[in-house]
Amino acid sequence: MIRAIVVNPHNKDPFTIQEVETPQAQPWETIVEVKAFSLNRGEVVDAIQRQETSRPGWDFSGIVRQQASNGVGPKKGSRVVGLLLTGAWAEQIAVPALTLAEIPDEINFEQAAALPVAGLSALYALRKGGLLLGKRVLITGSTGGVGAFAHQLAALSGAYSIGVARSESKAKQAMSFGADEVLVGEDVTKAIATNGPYDFILDSVGGDTLAALFPQLIPQGVCVSLGHSSSDTSSLHILGLGGRTLYSFFLGEEMNRHAPSQDLAMLARLVEAGKLQTVIAVQESWEQIDAVARQLINRRFTGKAVLTI
Repeated sequence: MIRAIVVNPHNKDPFTIQEVETPQAQPWETIVEVKAFSLNRGEVVDAIQRQETSRPGWDFSGIVRQQASNGVGPKKGSRVVGLLLTGAWAEQIAVPALTLAEIPDEINFEQAAALPVAGLSALYALRKGGLLLGKRVLITGSTGGVGAFAHQLAALSGAYSIGVARSESKAKQAMSFGADEVLVGEDVTKAIATNGPYDFILDSVGGDTLAALFPQLIPQGVCVSLGHSSSDTSSLHILGLGGRTLYSFFLGEEMNRHAPSQDLAMLARLVEAGKLQTVIAVQESWEQIDAVARQLINRRFTGKAVLTI
């Protein structure tokens, strides 16, 4: 038996550590001893809203205890980072070897655990814009997990990135991530329109914001929608906006088109080189999972929450 985080949405304290069955690996899977994992707001909210008991968890880092029997992936003893579609918050997990990447010795487990979902989402979303050198890129949710990585990667790509923030303090944070300018306020719809047009837009807000953003694209421009923190519905008026592309982003689908192991390794190298920073706002023992999850749901902090085992 091993210990894992189990969520029962009907309990007063829904996130608890319980004993579960030891994972058994398929030939293409690696057994990893988890050292750290990060929380994403989407997975936490989803776990609470489910009507049944579940074992959530996407991002993790740790040490390979058993290499995949087909010989693919990192060898025993390797320090790795990876992602799982569910169940990563446990002492040991069985993981498809192709979703694992070795991490340099200069990167600690906490830094690595903050990378997978947010880092890959930012990377894959920006790729939809093609060559970004010299292009105007608008990024909403600039200080969120994806937004922070997106600004940094856009800067490394030579783009001119414009962020969106609710306060001056968050605007300064976005600038530290590489934003060239930041639009500040609770409602920046007019400012977005005045500041346009844009070659590429990365939106994590949805709702009315997405509806206002799409017309600000240049012809042949691309808008990637990867979240809906304000609303999961939006009314778009596309008459006269021919040639522009709206792309609905889902990381699980993107992982079928890319090689997560290679892209995670690249992100880890950028962190090692000091070209990419992981923004960890909360770092606690996994025994504090319930308290940290509540803080995350209530947006009590900006940045990633990483728990260690």
